[in-house]
Amino acid sequence: MAAGVHFLDARGPDGMRLYAIGDVHGRFDLLEAMHERIHGDIAARRPADWRIIHLGDYTDRGPSSKGVLDFLIAARARDHRVISLMGNHDLGLLEFLAEPSPYDLFATNGGEETARSYGVELRFSPLSALTQGHAKLRNAVPEEHVAFLRSLPRFVTFGDFFFCHAGIRPGVKLERQDPHDLIWIRHEFLDHRGLYEKVVVHGHTPSDEPEIMPNQINVDTGAFYSGVLTCAIIDGPDKMLMDVRGAPDLRY
Repeated sequence: MAAGVHFLDARGPDGMRLYAIGDVHGRFDLLEAMHERIHGDIAARRPADWRIIHLGDYTDRGPSSKGVLDFLIAARARDHRVISLMGNHDLGLLEFLAEPSPYDLFATNGGEETARSYGVELRFSPLSALTQGHAKLRNAVPEEHVAFLRSLPRFVTFGDFFFCHAGIRPGVKLERQDPHDLIWIRHEFLDHRGLYEKVVVHGHTPSDEPEIMPNQINVDTGAFYSGVLTCAIIDGPDKMLMDVRGAPDLRY
């Protein structure tokens, strides 16, 4: 593999300002506030072009998964420069809607809150309650939401940066990455210290603070429990961080 690109040397495309937003997990309040900050920044700086890139995990755990998806769908319809990538929790919602299980990601990692945002009280046992609740949820989730989730790409790349939800597998070229790894990988990626073809901007693994390494940027600051949603800004050679803050969820 080539020598790779170091964070300090990485550049975004000339004339394009990039905003990469970490995991939202149902915190519509923070997502809305972040977009207000970003559009204020765009208005003030007037870049020739821009992209807002959401790094996945819009659903589960937080209180307003439905609100988040409504917002993202409307934002993408207004402007193609608003991009949303697939996260493992977003795929988990699709998988639960297709075939409910009391043991899958949705059931064990905040699916009840997602269902509640659609007006459905969901129980995962006994089986009869799960079956009944699943039918109600399937009827409550708009087809527009299902189509949106199915349409989400696993990655996007601009300049010297590769954006995905979880990370990449070391030793595998970017164009050959396994779609499963892009939304699920953790330790093999996080523990790797070598440089990649591009700097990887990701979420998936919550941290108390944004993490900047020579080969990656992690902007998942656990918004659903911390009340902090983080965004990386890339403009040519310049890299910055921005966050919005709300009330933490004391249950976590």
